[in-house]
Amino acid sequence: MPIPEDVTGDEIDQDVRQELQSLPKTLADDVAKNLVMVARLIDEDPEGAYGYSKVALRLASRVAAVREAAGFAAYANQKYGEALAEFRAARRMTGNVDLWPVMADCERGLGRPEKALDMAGAPEVHKLDKAGQVEMRLVAAGARRDMGQLDAAIVTLQSPELASSSVQPWTARLRYAYADALLAAGREREAREWFAKAVEADRDGSTDASDRLAELDGVEFVDALDESESELSDETGEGRDDDKH
Repeated sequence: MPIPEDVTGDEIDQDVRQELQSLPKTLADDVAKNLVMVARLIDEDPEGAYGYSKVALRLASRVAAVREAAGFAAYANQKYGEALAEFRAARRMTGNVDLWPVMADCERGLGRPEKALDMAGAPEVHKLDKAGQVEMRLVAAGARRDMGQLDAAIVTLQSPELASSSVQPWTARLRYAYADALLAAGREREAREWFAKAVEADRDGSTDASDRLAELDGVEFVDALDESESELSDETGEGRDDDKH
């Protein structure tokens, strides 16, 4: 797959670059460039990212960072079985537990919420940092919802992190998930309150909390193009009932 000229491979994290030092320099540079493309495209063009991840995998399947990148690219394309296999391979290579929550979410994607809940109660969770533990809580709550256990999902999300007034990278998503679970349980007033709190914490627009809040408040969004077409129709008289007689 073509690599844009502005991609040098130097853009990757230092720790990934360190891992690639086990490869011949030319090969390491090629792998690095493909990993840069995975990171660049994974949000906007997951299929493209997946393609670059397969190239990197073909070149250096024994590098943990490559297996991890391939896992995230597969995950972004909802290829959960493939993603889980890559994450497991990366974890075997490094012994790191950081991927535990996303591995559990792959189990959810494969229709195995009970397995995700088992993972949420495993000893590995205690080795996660705060962000990882919050992520695991989100996955566990999602698994509860998959099983139709709305009240249990709500309780799962109730935590010191949810109650904290300080804003962390995970705060908006945690508040959003809690609001969404409350709404699903028919607790609309509380849901509105927590969607509003999610909006306060969502500084980079990682959720659609503001849209959900507006929906609850009865605000309707009209597409600008549709609006202009409607105005044009009114001006020309097209679409009026009295023209259909």
